[in-house]
Amino acid sequence: MATIKTGDFIELDYTGKLEDGTIFDTTRREDAMTGRLDQKAAYKPAIICIGEGQLLPGLDEYLTGKTLGAHSCSLPAEKAFGKKDAKLLKLIPLQKFKEANIQPVQGLPLNIDGHYGVVRTISGGRVTVDFNHPLAGKDVTYDVDVTRVVTDPAVQVAAILDMAALHHHGVTIEGEGHVVITVDHALPQPLAESLNTLITKLTKLHTVSYHVEAHHHGGAASDHPHH
Repeated sequence: MATIKTGDFIELDYTGKLEDGTIFDTTRREDAMTGRLDQKAAYKPAIICIGEGQLLPGLDEYLTGKTLGAHSCSLPAEKAFGKKDAKLLKLIPLQKFKEANIQPVQGLPLNIDGHYGVVRTISGGRVTVDFNHPLAGKDVTYDVDVTRVVTDPAVQVAAILDMAALHHHGVTIEGEGHVVITVDHALPQPLAESLNTLITKLTKLHTVSYHVEAHHHGGAASDHPHH
């Protein structure tokens, strides 16, 4: 039985649970229903590259050297979402909330300048907001089922694009080591360069090009200039 090694692309289903059994993350629709997670999300197996930081550090490490099939992995907080960091507890004057027309209550989630926090305490005109990851300090367990090692370079490239949240209309391998990615409009140069670097580093492909297919927008390509 082949073992999983760094640099392998694997397809896996997983469900992450807290110690009390609460499901906080899953690729399986039935577990999403049980855990009352977003019902509209697309639940399907994930394809990730081992050793690329696409999973929690402890899970990435745990799967290295394992065989295909089902595994259960318990992770201490420091190998999951990190320990609680006291520096991420901030005191904010109550006045600031009044000015923003917010009534702070314990447990209120906030988004301050793109940082996610939760109100912990309110006393003496000051509000303590916790900017730690909501799961920081918690030990977690993952039930993982590794279904296959993905060797098809087109599927590997599609997985990299999914990780980068790049919408595309297909991946075609042409000739020896060349991939063509069909997109809606030309990508900004820095994005194209970083994707190309990632694709050539993680797969056996040597060159990448992009084919712009405008008709998916119902307009001419000139409607979306990206120079």
